[in-house]
Amino acid sequence: MSDVTTTLRAAGLRVTAPRRAVLTWLAAHPHSTVDEIGTGVRSVLGSVSTQAVYDVLGACAEAGLIRRIELPGHPARFERRAGDNHHHVVCRRCGRTEDVDCVVGAAPCLTPDDAHGFLVDEAEVVFWGVCPGCRATTSRKEASP
Repeated sequence: MSDVTTTLRAAGLRVTAPRRAVLTWLAAHPHSTVDEIGTGVRSVLGSVSTQAVYDVLGACAEAGLIRRIELPGHPARFERRAGDNHHHVVCRRCGRTEDVDCVVGAAPCLTPDDAHGFLVDEAEVVFWGVCPGCRATTSRKEASP
């Protein structure tokens, strides 16, 4: 039995070809958009609607198997790394997104100075900057006549 099949069953979800394909795609392509996931899944399964991809992502996110990352000005991205305490670094130019492990203790790893009565169980931090590829492209453009 595959890891994906075991994961789906352990979460109480039916094992379907689209669910297996989405989880397999995300394992190899973290931080993918719905369009990227759809293209990847179609390359394996053939015809799969975008709505079916959204449905799979919704069910898997609700079951805690994937994490939805919503960054301002960018389409939602999805990853299999869920339920742990990590953050992200995002390129302002191309949108490349990478994981950044939390460096301080257990979740939520940050404590607000005033939680206003909330029981805080998670903190999300996004580091913004310019990735090495975009910096190199900029340097090459500046160097050309």
